[in-house]
Amino acid sequence: MKLEFFIARRYLLSRRKKNFINIISILSLVGVAFSAAAIIIVLSVFNGLGDLLRSLNNSFDPEIKIEATLGKTFSANDSLLNAIKAVDGVEVVTEVIEDYAYVRYRDANQVITLKGVSENFVDQKRIDDKIVAGEFKLSKEDVQYAIIGRGVQYTLSIAVGDDMFPLQVYYINDVKAGTLNPSRLYSRKNILVGAAFSIVQNFDENYVIVPLSFAQELLRYDDKRTSLEIKTKPGADVFTVQSRLKKVLGDKYTVLNHEEQHKDLYRLLKMEKLFTFLALSLLLGISSINIFFSLMMLALDKKKDISILAAMGADEGLIRKIFVTEGGLIAFGGALLGLILGGIFCWLQLNYGLISMGMETSVTEGYPIKVETIDFISTLAVVSVLTFLISWRPAVLASRSVSVHNL
Repeated sequence: MKLEFFIARRYLLSRRKKNFINIISILSLVGVAFSAAAIIIVLSVFNGLGDLLRSLNNSFDPEIKIEATLGKTFSANDSLLNAIKAVDGVEVVTEVIEDYAYVRYRDANQVITLKGVSENFVDQKRIDDKIVAGEFKLSKEDVQYAIIGRGVQYTLSIAVGDDMFPLQVYYINDVKAGTLNPSRLYSRKNILVGAAFSIVQNFDENYVIVPLSFAQELLRYDDKRTSLEIKTKPGADVFTVQSRLKKVLGDKYTVLNHEEQHKDLYRLLKMEKLFTFLALSLLLGISSINIFFSLMMLALDKKKDISILAAMGADEGLIRKIFVTEGGLIAFGGALLGLILGGIFCWLQLNYGLISMGMETSVTEGYPIKVETIDFISTLAVVSVLTFLISWRPAVLASRSVSVHNL
């Protein structure tokens, strides 16, 4: 049967003239190639952006974060902390108080996110290499220091390391209605700025990190904490440690890994990638329409030759298989060429940064790229489905010549 197929296919195609049908076939191959290349390039950019966001967020966020399932705060007593520290794989447990506050420096002011952390925050070693001014320290010789984002520094025009002008931090207290004493409406404390960090705009423009004791006194949280940040031991599996913590803490606490701390952001990125893939797949389908017209014209042009093959014993199934195969060769030839072109472009972008972000303040010079095998497989799968759908109708039309001859 295979020999008959190849002989019949060769007979039909060898008698095809160099005409308009061939031109459409070439255009179909080129259209599929460029569409497939576009899919690979765009999906690789989404993969690169996802990895870039993860790397930036991971620089600021802990490996594991523990929050209260209900409410904003929870009591971080010794029994809770000791239970967490006893979990295999846990190296550092940092207590955190995080809330909005109002800061003032000379004549400038801003609303910021105040993050009070215990002294072992330094042992987390997350922002050591992100310090762009000053010295990374929370206290020195009983003097407390704040670590501010570069955006906060620019907004308030703060001179890092200047001991003459401290940063004034205000917090609106939760007081009962009818309080007449204005001093009870808010708390105020001053702190020197010891360093500035730069990670990504969202963190740089909002966060001020201070010692836990400073935040406790200002916000009056006592033993209440908004979260606990966990650093795992070298070589420990984060997901395994997370699972152990969930068993120890129960349902009262939510234990989040890196991905879960920004699940809405990453879910949105995945949805954008999916809809982009569907849109480009539609473009690929439009490019493949030329294959349909090419096969339709071939079926009409080769009625006589198909009748001759029918007289020689070819059945409808053989003729349909020839036309579906022809459409598949055009589509997969174009897809293969597109995947190669897309892969080459991604390699050049990854190594030479052909297209830049176009911003001097961007965290990376060129658009981030990450090539994943699943994108190639998905593209080929779409091509397979489209090829079958597009080639089936011309193949059925061509096989009718066999039915007419048999009658």
